[in-house]
Amino acid sequence: MARRPQQKKKKVPSGLVELTIDSLTHDGRGVARLNGKTQFVEGALVGETVRARYTNTRSKFDELKAEEILVASDDRVKPPCPHAPLCGGCSLQYIEPEAQIAFKQSVLEGQLRHFGEITATSFLEPMTGPSEGYRRKARLGVRYVGRRDEMLIGFREKRSGSITDINQCMVMDERIGRHINAIRELVRGLAGRRDITHIEVAAGDSDLALVFRNINPLSDADVEKLTHFGESHQLHIYLQPKGPESAHRIYPVSGEQRLSYRLNEFDLKMSFHPLDFTQVNADINSQMVSRAVEWLAVSTEDRVLDLFCGLGNFTLPLARKAREVIGVEGDEAMVVRGRENARDNNFTNITFCGADLHLDFTRAEWAKEGFDKILIDPPRSGAFEVVRYLPKFGAKRIVYVSCNPATLARDAGVLVEHGYRMVKVGVMDMFPHTTHVESIALFEK
Repeated sequence: MARRPQQKKKKVPSGLVELTIDSLTHDGRGVARLNGKTQFVEGALVGETVRARYTNTRSKFDELKAEEILVASDDRVKPPCPHAPLCGGCSLQYIEPEAQIAFKQSVLEGQLRHFGEITATSFLEPMTGPSEGYRRKARLGVRYVGRRDEMLIGFREKRSGSITDINQCMVMDERIGRHINAIRELVRGLAGRRDITHIEVAAGDSDLALVFRNINPLSDADVEKLTHFGESHQLHIYLQPKGPESAHRIYPVSGEQRLSYRLNEFDLKMSFHPLDFTQVNADINSQMVSRAVEWLAVSTEDRVLDLFCGLGNFTLPLARKAREVIGVEGDEAMVVRGRENARDNNFTNITFCGADLHLDFTRAEWAKEGFDKILIDPPRSGAFEVVRYLPKFGAKRIVYVSCNPATLARDAGVLVEHGYRMVKVGVMDMFPHTTHVESIALFEK
């Protein structure tokens, strides 16, 4: 079979072009028109006039980056972090914080109308918290550039695979954000510095962990340096030579390989492995869990279903109120973690189950009794397959926690078709200074 000839990539226009911004996309780029063609401009706000440089061109639209602001929006501020123009860890630092929240609210409302044709009875005030030092989970890229003897550590650049070399991070938990330079010098001093590809950062309330992904075994001398660093900075140190299951702690040498956080309102201690999924923002997580439990209005007679339950972040708080809670998760390792947390917090009314939630689970043994209330917290891809099955249980209330307003809107449309109505919805600013839009919605039968 003859190969199809490759299309020649269009040449990107050179020089700067002047544009006036009319609106914003869901990912925060400015939208303008030039000679009838749509222009997407990174770093520009509604009402601004900018000079922008082309970064890509296609038949129906162009992509640009604002280089000079000629007429600035009142919402524009100087980014508090010097790395903001390049670093992909944040993308909205040039926007005043309240305007960031308003933007996220508009994205949620727009997606509900566009994908779900839904208007909620009530949009609540956005859930907010600290905009600095909030981030407890992160992956830092690592690259040693031998010809310049440079060790790069940081987040990926915006719309690029390159690493932004940072020496501080204002959004990361300050217990690690202030140690970036020290970590750089540590890795630079390793004989196996080229074998470290990234570092996973995880923080609990009391302890922090660094997981070094090493593609080749490290020498005893390198392990000793990492151990000493952990001891002197009071950090847990892990190596990960292969997949996540290979991660193992080298400091401290004894004790359970866990971090933890508390949900004080429910008198709970939640333990997790550094590579487990946990919410990055402890303040918003606490508010979110409280709101979810409140909205479900759980009573001591209720049997509650928690789907995509993870390590039990919602399951255990719900079990403080309910007769019984069933937590269901597709990742077997997280099912085990949930059981550990239930045991350690002395619960007897929780059952954690593993199941493929893309399949019909309504005939599973744990589902046969039905449920009075349901909580669902799916990944970004949403839960299109799942929500089609939920009406079979006849639950009076469903709380949907979302990290993607487009899939929330799509799934909400399915629930509405099956006799539910969206009563309340609100934005949760889990990731300040980014375009991530997290939200929570209540549906009633």
